[in-house]
Amino acid sequence: MSYIQVENLMKEYGKGEAAFLAVKDMSFQVQQGEFVAVVGESGSGKSTLLSMMGALNTPTNGRYVVDDIDVYSLSLDKRAKFRMEFLGFIFQSFHLIPYLNVMENVMLPLAIAKIKSQEKTDMAREALKHVGLSDKENRLPSEISGGEQERVAIARAVVNNPTILLADEPTGNLDTRTSREIMDLFNKLNGEGITIVMVTHNAMWSKEAHRILCVSDGLVSEQERLRNVVEYPFGQKSSPEQYSANKVAAR
Repeated sequence: MSYIQVENLMKEYGKGEAAFLAVKDMSFQVQQGEFVAVVGESGSGKSTLLSMMGALNTPTNGRYVVDDIDVYSLSLDKRAKFRMEFLGFIFQSFHLIPYLNVMENVMLPLAIAKIKSQEKTDMAREALKHVGLSDKENRLPSEISGGEQERVAIARAVVNNPTILLADEPTGNLDTRTSREIMDLFNKLNGEGITIVMVTHNAMWSKEAHRILCVSDGLVSEQERLRNVVEYPFGQKSSPEQYSANKVAAR
């Protein structure tokens, strides 16, 4: 069984004559440790798909299964804890809080984690070190460059040590040199065992992935494999019962 399974996923907005199918019927699998790029024209359904994979946008139909866990069969509380346990999400526009400094922005995903404050600080510092921003922790977002803001967003996404990283146009607002640095960082994270699904409109950066999913008019139209996947022993797989008993348990 694949680590991630998307089965007949559909998302409809509106009702009746105003109804619009953003995602019509998508099915694909992602292996553990794989780096997948999702490409397509604007409005093709890429970002909607990613938001459903991020457990942020309930599908109208279909199933989304991660590590044998049927995500949208979980209660809202358990779904939130699933996101904290498994996922890191990088938004297209960074979504940094302007009045919080770099350290405070990175610590945001840990707000509901039942761990000591010092441990949260240590985790955030380690994440910032990972992206090369140890010396920027007291700066506000407005006081650092666009590339550094993207690195903060990546640090925030990986601070909880997720198994899956979802990225929506992570280089869309960056120049070529800075984009290259970000892609190098993605390859580093993938090399450490993180499964990555990245939405991009940039053909050059999509070729960094192991495989490309082409999305058109709400459908996956093509899957192109570019390179082999390295298998990573990423911990014990958990059944839905084990997940309910262990993964969702308060830390």
